[in-house]
Amino acid sequence: MGMSFPFSAIVGQDEMKLALLIAAVDPRIGGVMVFGDRGTGKSTAVRSLAALLPHVPAEQAGYQDGSPCKGSVPVPFVDLPLGATEDRVVGALDLERALGAGIKAFEPGLLARANGGFLYVDEVNLLEDHIVDLLLDVAASGENVVERDGLSVRHPARFVLIGSGNPEEGELRPQLLDRFGLSVEVRTPQDLGQRVEILKRCDMFEREPVAFAAKWHRAERKTVKRIAAGRAVVASVTLSDAILALASRLCLNVAADGLRGELTLMRSARALAALEGVCEVDAGHIARVAPLALRHRLRRDVLDETGSTARIERALEELAA
Repeated sequence: MGMSFPFSAIVGQDEMKLALLIAAVDPRIGGVMVFGDRGTGKSTAVRSLAALLPHVPAEQAGYQDGSPCKGSVPVPFVDLPLGATEDRVVGALDLERALGAGIKAFEPGLLARANGGFLYVDEVNLLEDHIVDLLLDVAASGENVVERDGLSVRHPARFVLIGSGNPEEGELRPQLLDRFGLSVEVRTPQDLGQRVEILKRCDMFEREPVAFAAKWHRAERKTVKRIAAGRAVVASVTLSDAILALASRLCLNVAADGLRGELTLMRSARALAALEGVCEVDAGHIARVAPLALRHRLRRDVLDETGSTARIERALEELAA
């Protein structure tokens, strides 16, 4: 397996990196949808974060048939290709062996392999709707159930779902987009200095990957410690009634559909506070995660073409006044 580009060495794309860190601290947030141009480091960032995280127990990663399994393995990172069949995604039952020999023969799918890690779907907006439905259902429940002709197998499938796509190539259905916890917009850097720095770092990594990784080792260890510390305290981070009211007023102000946005806003703000090592969510945390949690849940306003992010920022300013 090749060496991953250091997460800390990724230039720019701060919003995407923040969303991934938040999802790593609290996977219940529901995954991350990344919209934007090709070649902007989407898959690189996800792979880098997965490679950065501490190893997980082997029995946690992938489907286990009950046999003893010891040791630890890297956090799984699984790519789901556009042409994947349902059997390849969820797994397949061997009915012939089951009926002939009375054995429940199960061939694990991609969901089993992703357990305990990340499932990455590039161009998710081009994936068949029934597969996307299936992914989101399993991601929400943390369990995959395969049923064929009266036979049933279930196994844990807890993973962070990361989708990416270019809106110009087809939109994701709103009801499906709404079920992603966070949404990120990435664009090709327009700053000349940033572009030059990206070229320099990519070139160094390609020529001397070990030396480049060593250069960023200290920063990577700091990120690992932040995530571990955040995971340890996130459940104890508190939100006052005033902060909960702020979150609800914001969602009302921008006319976010349903209550999923408020729940995601609450969980994301709590995860951000945990990452920063503080024990209580404040208005600043709400403001920072609000675009991530809400921009993909807003109805299109034909009288306001300023864009969802601008609407959220304007609402925050009005509530702060």
